[in-house]
Amino acid sequence: MKRMSAGLISAICALFCTLPMSGQTGAKDGEWRTYGGDLGNTHYSPLDQVNAANFSKLQVAWRFKTDNLGPRPEFNFEGTPLMANGVIYSTAGTRRAVVALDAATGELLWVHGEHEGARGTAAPRQLSGRGLAYWTDGREERILYVTPGYRLVALDAKTGNPVPTFGNSGLVDLKLEDDQEMDLVTGEVGLHAAPVVANDVVIVGAAHRPGGVVKSKTNVKGFVRGFDVRTGKRLWIFHTIPRSTEFGYDTWEKDSASYTGNTGVWGQISVDEQLGMAFIPVELPTGDYYGGHRPGNGLFGETVLAVDLKTGQRKWHYQLVHHGIWDMDIPCAPMLVDITVNGRTVKAVAQPTKQAFLYVFDRITGQPIWPFEERAVEQSTVPGEKTSPTQPFPTKPPAYDLQGFSIDDLIDFSPELKAEALKAVSKYKLGPVFTPAVVSKPEGPYATLALATAGGGTNWAGGSYDPETHIAYIPSQRSLTSIGLIPGDPSRTDMTFMSGSAERKTGSGGGSGAEGAGPGLTVQGLPLVKPPYGSISAIDLNKGEILWQIANGDTPDNIRDNPALKGLNIPRTGRPGVFGVLVTKTLVICGERSAGKSAVMLRAYDKATGKEVGAVPMPAGQTGTPMTYTLKGKQYIVVAISGAGFPAELIAFKLADEDAKT
Repeated sequence: MKRMSAGLISAICALFCTLPMSGQTGAKDGEWRTYGGDLGNTHYSPLDQVNAANFSKLQVAWRFKTDNLGPRPEFNFEGTPLMANGVIYSTAGTRRAVVALDAATGELLWVHGEHEGARGTAAPRQLSGRGLAYWTDGREERILYVTPGYRLVALDAKTGNPVPTFGNSGLVDLKLEDDQEMDLVTGEVGLHAAPVVANDVVIVGAAHRPGGVVKSKTNVKGFVRGFDVRTGKRLWIFHTIPRSTEFGYDTWEKDSASYTGNTGVWGQISVDEQLGMAFIPVELPTGDYYGGHRPGNGLFGETVLAVDLKTGQRKWHYQLVHHGIWDMDIPCAPMLVDITVNGRTVKAVAQPTKQAFLYVFDRITGQPIWPFEERAVEQSTVPGEKTSPTQPFPTKPPAYDLQGFSIDDLIDFSPELKAEALKAVSKYKLGPVFTPAVVSKPEGPYATLALATAGGGTNWAGGSYDPETHIAYIPSQRSLTSIGLIPGDPSRTDMTFMSGSAERKTGSGGGSGAEGAGPGLTVQGLPLVKPPYGSISAIDLNKGEILWQIANGDTPDNIRDNPALKGLNIPRTGRPGVFGVLVTKTLVICGERSAGKSAVMLRAYDKATGKEVGAVPMPAGQTGTPMTYTLKGKQYIVVAISGAGFPAELIAFKLADEDAKT
């Protein structure tokens, strides 16, 4: 649901149509200075020393272990490090320290950490987070990051010392000047994402405690703010839940905007410095699966929002999900892409989503590149719930992974397994994308089963884009979610309904609430849904067409070695889990999650065809998105790895001298 006057659109076009195309050229000068490689989050680098002919010859250049950066080791390292002027910068460890490393050797140069006490212990978003930001004016260099306790810290990039002229001795308390009152220790707001810095403005979003059961319908609101990178002064705030005098307030019925929370920005934010615009992916309001306390479409929930970089004023918006009740959020960065459509060069923005739609807009005006159709969808039968009669469907590109859930999506390795799968889902509600949740009953339905909702499709790692070929590379996973609602437990929440399963309460073992399909939703230990479980889709953004799709990663041990599949020829299934991809001159590079005792690989695919052209083993699975840089004539590829029983570390690969010359 977008709002922009025709006159304003004409004025903007008149202003910008004559500007040269800035393009998102990826990481520049062999470095990697921002989370996504560039401010458009393309995760692209034009480097090509590592290519199809030599990728499998990569060797470990260095490893940096994070075990002691906190009171206990971390086992889920989701960060992407930066490299500037020969130095690697990264958050790391369970206390979210910041480290500076020699980019050639991995040697620790300095470390900074904040001991936040009870505030850190109560933080809704803990561990090392996803990264940090780098800023320089050519003389001074700064590192900026957000602590678990929700404080913005500015460090001298050369020493790791807090910048005394920034905020209060280097820190800005993000629980203050947020246009709402909250407890400074227990106020439920934080951030995993890296802040973004552009034109001397630091933009910081907000995240809340994950999960299907929220304590209160009056949760903390997730506003987004811009700060002066030199002083830490707040420059602007955007109320993602509008106030009574602000645009969008009328989309909240019964004064629900006054008390509803969440609607934060927990994914990465993108910026077009030339246009002076920031592109912000907003999550849904409180709560994830029941919206009866917040009637109306609820702007700016699940909305792509474009604002003025310097003032935070809204330029345009488009709501991707009206009155969301599927935990679809918008979990990742909008990719800024310059594409050619019908012979015309267009500055565009492409938004991957959990629902496996890639929404593509003109980034100046917010107009869809290809039409979106408001289509009728099934309405909720949950008491007190009022869902939107329609939802927007892009006409191009097509969905890049399965959506909703139907019997055609069930495992079909053999007729016997298909029959068992049919029996397993017989008391669940199935349907297309946007099929609503149900009140769970012991006699059925237990819940709504859905792909491409909470944990499916594309999550926080987002997509990648090749500015030379105008092809986007979108990772996704098939994660079956069981969305059931039960009456709210007053000891846990003040909401009328919360996530849960009556089947689980009766002990029949099939449901698992909204956190994912549990042990009862398998067939002889196999997933109910057919593979691939993790995949990469190459999408031509000039035409809105899918060029190729591949399974990423080998078949997990629990599937390959399952007795029910003995004697069957099972194609490579790919591995589930959130993963990000790096694109270079010729390759798409990504790792796979750990899945049993088999080797975990960092893989390279020919970006034109999707054919695997090389792989090297890793000691643990990829949990952060890879990045690359050059130093003294050598190309390095660095990725965060971790997993159950394997503490987090950064691992860097490079070629031997003789292989780098080929």
